[in-house]
Amino acid sequence: MAEGEKNAELLKEKANSYFKEKDYENAIKYYTEALELNPANAIYYSNRSLAYLRTECYGYALADATKALEIDKNYIKGYYRRATSNMALGKFKAALKDYETVVRVRPNDKDAKMKYQECNKIVKQKAFERAIASDEIKKSVVDSLDIENMTIEDEYAGPKLEDGKVTLKFMKEMMDWFKDQKKLHRKCAYQILVQVKEVLSKLPSLVEITLKETEKITICGDTHGQFYDLLNIFELNGLPSQTNPYLFNGDFVDRGSFSVEVILTLFGFKLLYPDCFHLLRGNHETDNMNQMYGFEGEVKAKYTAQMFQLFSEVFQWLPLAQCINSKVLVMHGGLFSEDGVTLDDLRKIDRNRQPPDSGPMCDLLWSDPQPQNGRSISKRGVSCQFGPDVTERFLEQNKLDFIVRSHEVKAEGYEVTHSGKCITVFSAPNYCDQMGNKGAYIHLRGSDLKPEFHQFTAVPHPNVKPMAYANTLMQMGMM
Repeated sequence: MAEGEKNAELLKEKANSYFKEKDYENAIKYYTEALELNPANAIYYSNRSLAYLRTECYGYALADATKALEIDKNYIKGYYRRATSNMALGKFKAALKDYETVVRVRPNDKDAKMKYQECNKIVKQKAFERAIASDEIKKSVVDSLDIENMTIEDEYAGPKLEDGKVTLKFMKEMMDWFKDQKKLHRKCAYQILVQVKEVLSKLPSLVEITLKETEKITICGDTHGQFYDLLNIFELNGLPSQTNPYLFNGDFVDRGSFSVEVILTLFGFKLLYPDCFHLLRGNHETDNMNQMYGFEGEVKAKYTAQMFQLFSEVFQWLPLAQCINSKVLVMHGGLFSEDGVTLDDLRKIDRNRQPPDSGPMCDLLWSDPQPQNGRSISKRGVSCQFGPDVTERFLEQNKLDFIVRSHEVKAEGYEVTHSGKCITVFSAPNYCDQMGNKGAYIHLRGSDLKPEFHQFTAVPHPNVKPMAYANTLMQMGMM
């Protein structure tokens, strides 16, 4: 073995040990160094691909898996990795092709067969959904519900809406009920969903609010089904109220296994305080993501497939961006794949749909900032990455001061980039029970709109693992 190859192997070993420690950033760093010394090694690409998958960089993961297969078309793990990347991106047909290859080469591999069948099922289901969608104007689940006549059994001792309305008393009881891992009666859940759909559907795609001199708002980032951490935010920062407004910036569900509890709590507060409790859509308030990352499975386990359909309808009405005092723009993902997008363009987005693969709606949910100027291909395989110059031009054109976005886990719970003009906030501490990150929220005051950051750490939760309800195809094997 040549000297370079030997050193590359040592670097790979180092990367592997970081990977086992769940330190994916360092794992990626050392796989990259190993590849610089030995660029013809399919295993290094495949391992780095898995590390990228773990950090949700699906675009990079896909590229690495493809490269591994270019080097060695018989490398089975490469097909697995590429299929997983495509699944994560909702490209089910491409994934199916790779699972087919594995099954052909390894006809006795049970795991491969299971993944192939699971993926095939999704491809067929998607085709069926497309056929129905083009067939008729989709009827709302609401039309087929008879909520009035749903009975609440005598033995149900949990919270109920008061005369069909959400009250503060109901909210406190519901949060306590959820805390004890009990289930809200389906009638109450349906009442909340039908009412919140009504409220959200009346909102514009770009919500505009004004904070008076003396007022402040709390902006939270991704919460991802981490219900006990959500309760902790309210513990630390006070319950939402007319005088304590909140904005939750998308990704309420998936990954964490208390997504139903998180979303019903957030929807409940939206009904209680429609004008001072704000919710924006994230890339995880979408069918493809919910199918892969747990929310659909969780709703079906706790309630029914029909209720998931209604959640899906409600998610389509979540606004996409919020402007505060005409100076600060908040969205889940980030800025746009091309220059020239105005606030007026955002007002005009027809949002009641699953997001398209490109364009402003997709970018608002998916894009990420990058340190270098210009734009580049997204590490996620969707939308783009935008540099400080892009941010600068957008803010100038729209007479804004800065943007606040979420969408990326940050070690400190927040990050300030692009010379203070692009702020990331992430509110799911120790994300997926393994990242060790802090969570954060931001206070913005009407007087000066200077962001004030508050950090917090994860609190214990009942022993239900993250991704407990996720699609089996996303329960990825190790090396």
